[in-house]
Amino acid sequence: MSDLWRCFECCIKCLGGIPYASLIATILLYAGVALFCGCGHEALSGTVNILQTYFEMARTAGDTLDVFTMIDIFKYVIYGIAAAFFVYGILLMVEGFFTTGAIKDLYGDFKITTCGRCVSAWFIMLTYLFMLAWLGVTAFTSLPVYMYFNLWTICRNTTLVEGANLCLDLRQFGIVTIGEEKKICTVSENFLRMCESTELNMTFHLFIVALAGAGAAVIAMVHYLMVLSANWAYVKDACRMQKYEDIKSKEEQELHDIHSTRSKERLNAYT
Repeated sequence: MSDLWRCFECCIKCLGGIPYASLIATILLYAGVALFCGCGHEALSGTVNILQTYFEMARTAGDTLDVFTMIDIFKYVIYGIAAAFFVYGILLMVEGFFTTGAIKDLYGDFKITTCGRCVSAWFIMLTYLFMLAWLGVTAFTSLPVYMYFNLWTICRNTTLVEGANLCLDLRQFGIVTIGEEKKICTVSENFLRMCESTELNMTFHLFIVALAGAGAAVIAMVHYLMVLSANWAYVKDACRMQKYEDIKSKEEQELHDIHSTRSKERLNAYT
């Protein structure tokens, strides 16, 4: 029975050392980055297929920077984002563990306040910059959502209004240069095939989910900022408390030394 109670106390102590706020922020960050990277990658691949199949665009030979090259660059950026924030989430979790009360009790105040103060300040600054970066990513991701919404609206209007002749010119969105005319109208066969295909709806909804993932990453960064600010205040208070304990211990030692010295003097005077 005593062993079972000891095991129960050990489990409670371990659960008390888990930084639940950092854990929730990490789960939200990983979910947002996974949605953004996975759905964004597939949406870009679907965009390439739509441009090549229905808009009859082809890759330019050589080192010319066209829309397909830009899409390839965005895919590599997505790979980098996934790897970087996987590592960053682990680092923030480790920082959260080392600023909990259980770790403080195990390793003492001095180690926590010495290293944790600088680490918390560094992570606050870095997380704030990442939050601004994710705000930019969210704003940028809304652009293809807007483009596909226009395209989806044109497809819907052609089914509601008979005889409507609507056109979508890629030059409006800067996908092609002004000299190129890549336009698709509702009377063309390619447009009807594109509207009837599931590829358009799938790509549109993938971009929406990627936008939601970027928004979740922004919320995770804000959550991390609140957690890191609380950790900073905790470490700062622990540092002040440590200084107070050191001064108090030093004064008590001095009083003890003075008392011992006077006792010896009285004893010598008596003898």
